[in-house]
Amino acid sequence: MIKFKHMLLTGSVLCSVLFDSAAQKNSIPKSMPKTGISSPILDEWKGPYGGVPAFNKVSIADFKPALERAMALKKMEIEAIANSKKEPSFENTIVALEKCGMALSRVRTLYDIWSSNLNNPEFEKVEAEMEPKLAAFNDLITQNEALFKRVKAVYESPETKKLNAEQQRLVWRRYMNFVLDGAEMSANSKARVSEINQKLAGYFTKFNQNQLADEGGQFLELKNEFELEGLPQALKDAAKSAAVSKGKPDSWIISNTRSSIDPFLTYSSNRNLREKAFRLFINRGDNGDEHDNNAIITEILILRAERSKLLGYPTHAHWRLANTMAGTPEKAMTLMESVWRPALNLVRSEVAEMQQIADEEKAGIKIAAWDYRYYAEKVRKAKYDLDQNEVKQYLQMEKLREGMFWVAGELFGFDFTRVKDVPVFHSDVQVWKISRKGTGAMVGLWYFDPYARPGKRSGAWMNAYREQYRMDGKEVATIVSNNSNFIKGNPSEPVLVSWDDAETMFHEFGHALHGLCSNVTYPSLSGTNVAQDYVEFPSQVMERWLSTPEVLQKFALHYKTGQPIPQSLVDKINNASKFNQGFQTIEATASALVDMKLHLAGSRKIDPDAFERETLAELGMPEEIVMRHRTPQFGHIFSSDGYSAGYYSYLWSDVISADAWEAFTESSGKAWDKEVAKKLYDHVFSVGNTIDQAEAYRKFRGRDPQTGALMRSRGLEIKE
Repeated sequence: MIKFKHMLLTGSVLCSVLFDSAAQKNSIPKSMPKTGISSPILDEWKGPYGGVPAFNKVSIADFKPALERAMALKKMEIEAIANSKKEPSFENTIVALEKCGMALSRVRTLYDIWSSNLNNPEFEKVEAEMEPKLAAFNDLITQNEALFKRVKAVYESPETKKLNAEQQRLVWRRYMNFVLDGAEMSANSKARVSEINQKLAGYFTKFNQNQLADEGGQFLELKNEFELEGLPQALKDAAKSAAVSKGKPDSWIISNTRSSIDPFLTYSSNRNLREKAFRLFINRGDNGDEHDNNAIITEILILRAERSKLLGYPTHAHWRLANTMAGTPEKAMTLMESVWRPALNLVRSEVAEMQQIADEEKAGIKIAAWDYRYYAEKVRKAKYDLDQNEVKQYLQMEKLREGMFWVAGELFGFDFTRVKDVPVFHSDVQVWKISRKGTGAMVGLWYFDPYARPGKRSGAWMNAYREQYRMDGKEVATIVSNNSNFIKGNPSEPVLVSWDDAETMFHEFGHALHGLCSNVTYPSLSGTNVAQDYVEFPSQVMERWLSTPEVLQKFALHYKTGQPIPQSLVDKINNASKFNQGFQTIEATASALVDMKLHLAGSRKIDPDAFERETLAELGMPEEIVMRHRTPQFGHIFSSDGYSAGYYSYLWSDVISADAWEAFTESSGKAWDKEVAKKLYDHVFSVGNTIDQAEAYRKFRGRDPQTGALMRSRGLEIKE
């Protein structure tokens, strides 16, 4: 997942770039208002590697004044562009926008890191106050008539056709972002949209804070060995560590996060505790208390519906998809519906196999949602002789990280070197310098923050702290991060992860590589700044290298013996590669369908729980499965506009990634085919948004992606 910051995915002109100190000084008028602070949050990044964030000097108290000062500075920069007496040109308007807002970008980067990784009551107060102000500030730019007139003039100028392809793409994207954000609306409509955006910013912040409160404040406490029955030692160690951190050294604690709950549901033989853990997790934001998100969701949906109409679109979904590969909600729905029915059929057979085992064991139960993972694991063992806990002994987090580096080296020619001469925002964070093999040229920095902690949002994601670009003769290297929520166990032993978690590591690293491979001129076209339903493609295709023999033999090493995973176990993994795909497809697609239907409902006032329940019933959702993200905790779509009406993107992108993977297997049968890897770099990973994504894929593959590869990879029925 990409953690979107600073902007809506439809785009805005908020810049996310850094420029040299001379440019910064020249842009600050002598009359610049004083804030009474001198803060590293505002300062230009200094030190090695083209400058790095001074994480060790950040104070929460600095965020509000730093944001206010940075906004004031950027406002002056924008007004200088908008009110220029010179004829609008590519350089003095479009490129000028690329160069503005560096101070705000720096502040926002640090602010977003604290929001996602180090949130606490003190920071929550800053968020609650500043998020609406930031939204209002964004609107001041996107609704600036003089600025839009200049952008439009460049867009319509015959001179623009003389620019190179990347420059023309930049002009088009800037213009379209303004249009999609309502630059052509009436003054009254602009004022109302700005009011809506400010209200939404407040609701997004509260939604996120509620979710953090339920994840950090609720947990399952286990008090004796009987309640630990069935759990692998690594999970026990992690639960003990969590208990100690909460001042309960005589207990074991299962945290209310997916990385703790999922393995508990997989291995705990205590059905009552499984149900408790399950309900604890799926009811986040849905407990009728001060952290309940349902009323917030209702208001968000009403405001989004009103805004979309003001912007000239029938629904929020139509507005959000206007600048995507799908283009319309109808096309996205067609894809989701095409996999839904065959996945339902697969789930029925999966449940039947689980029920058979439960009956043979005389469990006297009907498979319920809190039983699915537990009995699925039993089926896996019985059907494929594959024990996921056995596999886990070979999946050391640090060894997998080394494997990711090796893959990046083989495919893209990168070297990774651990560095310790830069500050970090938490002692858990480690940093690597990436260079090109052979030349030693610096590519960028990669920050790795793997562990769960209080105040850190759940899940896994990638951020770009600084975009790659080259302008004015200056080469600027990117800085990216991967953040996860693994649970620390016994300090003397490595952290072991599940196969699913290993895939997630490779997935998020794919996002990071998308940023690190970027080789473009302009920062707003750099790295992962691509269409929402394309951005998950590079990350999803990267997952597929995890299961290659080369990676497993080199990096799947037993945590005690150091021996590589035996081929017999690898064969079992491959044989079971399509196992449980019905569950995984339905779980995710249900979330995507509910997301889309919520945002196609228009102005209808929605009770989120009732809408979810009724929609799933209409879809024929199996009672043994819940949405991967239930509505009251669906942060993808309610903690920002980021993935709203866009959760389908994972499925859309996986069509592309499955098709792309077959480009390797078709050519030579090898995942390391140098010619195909070069095409992947040249036409996908390095080009950012300098080219239409559909055209970029055609350059890589020689044709459009086909859905057959996805259906084959998931073991779903293909209808001719």
